[in-house]
Amino acid sequence: MNAITQIFALVAALVHIWAGTLESFLFHRPEVRKLLTGSTNYPPELRLWTFCQGFYNFGLAAGPIAGVILLHQDHRAAGQALVIYACAFMAVSGVILFIADRKLWRGALGQAVPPLIALVAALF
Repeated sequence: MNAITQIFALVAALVHIWAGTLESFLFHRPEVRKLLTGSTNYPPELRLWTFCQGFYNFGLAAGPIAGVILLHQDHRAAGQALVIYACAFMAVSGVILFIADRKLWRGALGQAVPPLIALVAALF
């Protein structure tokens, strides 16, 4: 797996770690809610959802990280499978976010573009 694929897979993982941190630990801040949702509204029922959503993003970020580690430990097939699967999952999730709410297009791009670059680079 080439360096461009690995770099963009790790960038995608970092984006998901960043988003997970915002969602799980910082969503109570109005500026974070505004960034992520476009609104400062904070109904109490969102707390559980955002906390869980953040940990979903942490789990998703673990895929490319573990995959790149496996690649460098000579477990090529397993590493490639993890990187490809996680990047495909991230890219599709970004598209779904855009379809669900077009006002969140910036977040959708942030979620989808790095893993898409990694996937395209993996073809070469």
